[in-house]
Amino acid sequence: QLQLVESGGGSVQPGGSLRLSCAASGFTLEHYAIGWFRQAPGAEREGVSCISASGGTTNYADSVKGRITLSRDNAKNTVYLHMNSLKPEDTAVYYCAVPRLFRLCGLSPKDFRSWGQGTQVTVSS
Repeated sequence: QLQLVESGGGSVQPGGSLRLSCAASGFTLEHYAIGWFRQAPGAEREGVSCISASGGTTNYADSVKGRITLSRDNAKNTVYLHMNSLKPEDTAVYYCAVPRLFRLCGLSPKDFRSWGQGTQVTVSS
């Protein structure tokens, strides 16, 4: 019953911005850390960022450092991934997930569960 739904993906030009959403149902998102991951065609799933339950701690992968911001709207039970200065290499299916261990906030996919269906991000001219 713990379910996450990603949305907000689409096609954007290089240098553009996009905001992805991770909406939760079956649990109160404000009590959980949320990790964002992505998987490009032919590549393994990789961690992008993770925001703590309080929102006070956010971890970023080196590949996206300085270009993304995570935030959460507890009233909407949603976590957002703001991406700017997008590059073609950012093209991937983006997923959100909750950690297997409460309050864990890392970037390793194996430490997360309850993956959403993903949302496609395509960066091209």
